[in-house]
Amino acid sequence: MPKTPEGALADKLFPSEEPHADSILSIPPEQRRLHTETYDFSIATIYDKLNSREKSLFIPEFQRGYVWKKPQASRLIESLIIQCPIPVIYLSQERDERLSVIDGNQRLQSIRKFLNNEFELSGLTAYPELDGLKFEELDPRFQRHILNRTLRCIVIMKDTHPQVKFDVFERLNSGAIELSPQELRHGIFHGPFVEWVGRTARREEWRRLVHAGNNKRMKAEEFLIRFLALQTDFEHYEKPLAGYLNSFTERNRDASQDQLQDFLAVFDRTTAAVEALLGGAAFAIFDVHHNNRIVSSFNAALFDAEMVAVSRSGLTAQNIREPNRAAFHSDLGELFYDEEFQRTISRATSDEERVRTRITSMRQLISQHF
Repeated sequence: MPKTPEGALADKLFPSEEPHADSILSIPPEQRRLHTETYDFSIATIYDKLNSREKSLFIPEFQRGYVWKKPQASRLIESLIIQCPIPVIYLSQERDERLSVIDGNQRLQSIRKFLNNEFELSGLTAYPELDGLKFEELDPRFQRHILNRTLRCIVIMKDTHPQVKFDVFERLNSGAIELSPQELRHGIFHGPFVEWVGRTARREEWRRLVHAGNNKRMKAEEFLIRFLALQTDFEHYEKPLAGYLNSFTERNRDASQDQLQDFLAVFDRTTAAVEALLGGAAFAIFDVHHNNRIVSSFNAALFDAEMVAVSRSGLTAQNIREPNRAAFHSDLGELFYDEEFQRTISRATSDEERVRTRITSMRQLISQHF
């Protein structure tokens, strides 16, 4: 049965997710080395570091919340008592010398909670006599035994290249629900810029515009960074996209208040203009030959083209007039039938040439009408 024109268009344009590229190869070979040091910290030392005023050991925001049940946490404490080996804890040395947890969040939180007397032991198999007891209720000899146990900690030192750190974080990211690249980025490059991105991405109108919904995987934050990175320098974009976004975030990690205000001004002006120009069709592929029927409600590659082109054109919501807007909308629908443009938003969308081509094509279309 032959396909309808709409079906044929959908086959060509419906977006498919590209696999996450391994971007460690984008940095010079001599900088790919992982710099680590190994420490055997006592439980007492770890507890003190977690609770110190300066938080010399801390669990970053990107780590998942505490999910272990009491029996799981109790088995860990029992393992400490019977001197059963505990898996290695991975830490990252921050620029201020503090240590952040990469892998071992649940274990460290369980230890802290037990020493804080937040739960009693249950389900023990080696020492069931201790069931029902909190740390403060244990014989002092058990308490000292637990506090003197050591955990092997491997620290990734701060002179390790940020992209290498990102790659290591991904390799260690083996929880039940893996962290997204943006969740990792949010933790690795935390600072004034990431904090600003988090605040700005909470806006309901932005989440609606990028179809972020409940935003559990930080989609709204990622697309905000994606826009700013490409808007700033799409002419020099290099794949993989994840590495490009990492580099942009790292460069702006300690952005000043003036820089953040500039980002906000560009963001506000662009989103207002996009909504005035496209309304509900923003970042959507529609079939102009069939009553503008929506083929794909959100296309990430089209997001790049429309956001960056509108921003670079200097277009504002105030200078968009209905006749021009309607004519632009009609020509945009025809652009979706252009084979070259189709390729830039449907296949290998992170290739350098396709990123530049789709943004340039969209900017040319805008210039014809405004």
